[in-house]
Amino acid sequence: MSGCGCAEVVTPGLLDLFDARARMIAAARPITGSERVGLGEAARRVLAEEVRATLDMPGVDNSAMDGYALRLAELGAESLPVVQRIPAGAGVMRLPAGGCARIFTGAPVPLGAEAVVPQERVHLDAEGRMRVEGDLAAGANIRRRGEETRAGELLLPAGARLGAAAIALLASHGVGEVAVLRRLRVALLSTGDELIEPGTARVPGQVYDSNRAMLLALLVQAGCEVLDLGVIADAPLDLHQAFAEACDGADLVMCTGGVSVGEEDHVRPVIERLGGIAFHGVAMKPGKPFALGYLGDSLSDGTPLIALPGNPVASLVGWQLLALPFVQVRQGREAAPLQRFPVVAGFSRRGPKGRRELLRVVLDWAAGTPVARLAGGQGSHMLSAASQAHGYLVIDANNNVEEGHAYEYCPAAQFLD
Repeated sequence: MSGCGCAEVVTPGLLDLFDARARMIAAARPITGSERVGLGEAARRVLAEEVRATLDMPGVDNSAMDGYALRLAELGAESLPVVQRIPAGAGVMRLPAGGCARIFTGAPVPLGAEAVVPQERVHLDAEGRMRVEGDLAAGANIRRRGEETRAGELLLPAGARLGAAAIALLASHGVGEVAVLRRLRVALLSTGDELIEPGTARVPGQVYDSNRAMLLALLVQAGCEVLDLGVIADAPLDLHQAFAEACDGADLVMCTGGVSVGEEDHVRPVIERLGGIAFHGVAMKPGKPFALGYLGDSLSDGTPLIALPGNPVASLVGWQLLALPFVQVRQGREAAPLQRFPVVAGFSRRGPKGRRELLRVVLDWAAGTPVARLAGGQGSHMLSAASQAHGYLVIDANNNVEEGHAYEYCPAAQFLD
């Protein structure tokens, strides 16, 4: 791979990490075009239009638990006969005076009943008459009609991403299919004369292309449709041809490697000939060579291009902190806010110069509260630590890490989009 530009030097003109993230989100434009899919195909898709409730939910007053429905005025010293049995799915009945109804969870509460007493609080005598232990309030353990939603109310807004609970909500209203935005089409390529496909024979000097395999998995996980263009040689003509092909029919182009400023890093000059660069270089470690560009007339009218560093951990961090929120907005949904909270460091370490550093750490809960410990080697080429890390300890530029002090922690689970 070409050099990652991650040496411990202070480079002027770099964007602050969180400024770069804000610029990525602001630059993203949602795609257009939708299709209708059944609920079985709707997981992780983005709603193209709002969905409104078709029913009152619940549709009738129903019991929140197994028990007995009764009138409060009849709840006294005398025991009550059980005069009805109401299972879930039964029609609405009327409770006769002077008796109670055996009722089950989800069953409609009979007309005239004012509360449901849990079966655990009921004593049945030898004749099957019941007596209640303790007091009972009006409306106890009754789910009221429409207490969750009323027919016509907003159920889910356009732009909502459909997870399992949202799909269950739609199903509960009888919705069988929904309009969703089409999948974001991303053209993906790696650059580097030294890169070869995993599973092939390797000779000295060659490197297996881990970045493309990683990014393909991340893009699919994010719900994208991926056009895999493979490995492209570090040559201006090859890159020119590949980028021209990539922007034809893709909503976003993503490449990895060759984006630094070395003599063999040709990605940026080719992008500038075919379009332009919105920004290049972010004050973060790893991931400094990250770039946002475009192919065509402008970032808004052309095809956006995200250029990630060649070192695999730098590429991963660039995806998680910068590329992912751009993809989310491009998909027609909101960028997920970055989760951060303080965690104590269980180690000391010299701080980064001129850049924020994202240290790959695991959380040790042995003492009952989390303590961050290094997951392993912190080189931008070291995937072993990245694969084990629970998240990142974010260290401000020019600040040392002191054991026992708290620093911002970003959990990696939030990026499992």
